[in-house]
Amino acid sequence: MTLTHPLDAPADPFEVAQTAAADIARLTGVDHHDIAVTLGSGWGKAAELIGETVAEFPATEVTGFSRPAVEGHVGTIRSLRTASGQAVLIIGARTHYYEAHGVRRVVHSVRTAAATGAKTMVLTNGAGGIRETWKPGTPVLISDHINLTADSPLEGATFIDLTDLYSQRLREVARSVDPSLDEGVYVQFRGPHYETPAEVQMAKAIGGHIVGMSTALEAIAAREAGMEVLGFSLITNPAAGISPTPLSHQEVIDAGRAAEPVISDLLARVIGQL
Repeated sequence: MTLTHPLDAPADPFEVAQTAAADIARLTGVDHHDIAVTLGSGWGKAAELIGETVAEFPATEVTGFSRPAVEGHVGTIRSLRTASGQAVLIIGARTHYYEAHGVRRVVHSVRTAAATGAKTMVLTNGAGGIRETWKPGTPVLISDHINLTADSPLEGATFIDLTDLYSQRLREVARSVDPSLDEGVYVQFRGPHYETPAEVQMAKAIGGHIVGMSTALEAIAAREAGMEVLGFSLITNPAAGISPTPLSHQEVIDAGRAAEPVISDLLARVIGQL
């Protein structure tokens, strides 16, 4: 049987992640990473401030990784060394659920990060805000999520507790760096269309504060892999119906670029404390 992609069944996704981790070790000369960071829309410049670059290369050179389909994702993997000596794996290539490649490919970067030895997973994204007090450019901690994809990265009888999925301990570390950080519940929709105003009101009614199209499935996979998770959303726009104007991807890109200096510095300082 010919596989069209390394992660296609009947392949074992964890074995593929181990192969990808071996590729990263070969390409970076670093056999173990301590922290992994997925940089979403608006967060790309943070890598410049986190530490000294040891190696950088296209994500497509690593088994199982695909070229990013979304502007705002840099498409590279980078290994950094912080001032304290920690090795940080920067993932600038995210596969979104709406690309219809399957959940295995969505969470492959997280499983690969775990296979490199990383015990902490930092997930960032650009998202819509339901709270009217959150202006575009506001960074928000993710305290919990609601997964509306009707899917899961877990396969078979795999039962994983998600009670403290977005680590309270790590959120406290982040707030020690910036006490003004607010937090909220992230709601992952399937996408790629933006949510309707009625869907945003539904998300609000069930306890959501942030709406987007990534992160939740990755966080579940990170917990399955035994990692501690820290999540950040950059509020790039008010959600549909909260905003008086129609939504556009260009708005997301523009808000991310405008906020880059502030949020990049924040993320670098938080990672320096992990």
